Amino acid sequence: MRSARAVAAFDLLTPATAEEALSALRSAAPGALAVLAGGTDLLFDLDDGRLASRTVLSLRRLPWRTLAWDGAALTIGSTLPLRTLENDPGVRTRLPGLYAAVRAVGSVALRHRATLGGNLGRSAPASDLIPILLALDAEVELVGPEGARTVLVDRFVQGSRKTALRPDELIRAVRIPEARPSAYLLQRVRPFHDISHMAVAVAYSPRRESWRVALAGFPPRPILVPEAGELLRGPRPSSAEVVRAAETAAQLAPIVADKRASEEYRRALVKPLLERAVRACASSGGAT
Repeated sequence: MRSARAVAAFDLLTPATAEEALSALRSAAPGALAVLAGGTDLLFDLDDGRLASRTVLSLRRLPWRTLAWDGAALTIGSTLPLRTLENDPGVRTRLPGLYAAVRAVGSVALRHRATLGGNLGRSAPASDLIPILLALDAEVELVGPEGARTVLVDRFVQGSRKTALRPDELIRAVRIPEARPSAYLLQRVRPFHDISHMAVAVAYSPRRESWRVALAGFPPRPILVPEAGELLRGPRPSSAEVVRAAETAAQLAPIVADKRASEEYRRALVKPLLERAVRACASSGGAT
């Protein structure tokens, strides 16, 4: 009979203000403190010994569990549970790709804990949220001892568990500048248990009259494929344009193999997923 394993012990800090949180961050020795937003991955990493930190700084009491529309722009607090984001009627109708990506994350129970800030901080290659944020041209708002700064998601995410976040900074919010027709599609073996073998996110900007195409599911990070987006014209591209864009993405994307899927398999998935995503986006309308 398998015995229950003891849970790793750690000290928990629960600051109520950003100033208190940043002070704790500054005073900690390198590697001694881990930041908790949702905790759906962090607690397992601590328990399994993948992280040596024995002090956890929880952001749950900070006033960052927010969701605010400003015209066509949306700002999402970094500690807002994904389930709250999923239940916002504006997200479902005005950003359908984001809605689909949120629903692709784990189960309902997990989405009650998981956060956008935690997902970005972990920066996993197969993240369901990063590719749609790339397609939506989203920015990350960071706060540190020198004040706030914003970084495009495409520059913030640098690799697996590697970001532009400085050691003395925290993720405060994510801003999507414009509600856009969008779509997110993925391929995995088991709908609610596996991570994506390949994922495609697309969005059309009515303001810029341009498309953005992002791919994910392979190391080291989700990526934009601007060459594919440039082949699509207007809110409803022709069938020929869609096919050329899908073929270009499959050919140019720096897809690699890992233990979950081969390069050949992933490249074969890009074309049908991208064609379906563009057509879904074109037919969604995406009210702004």
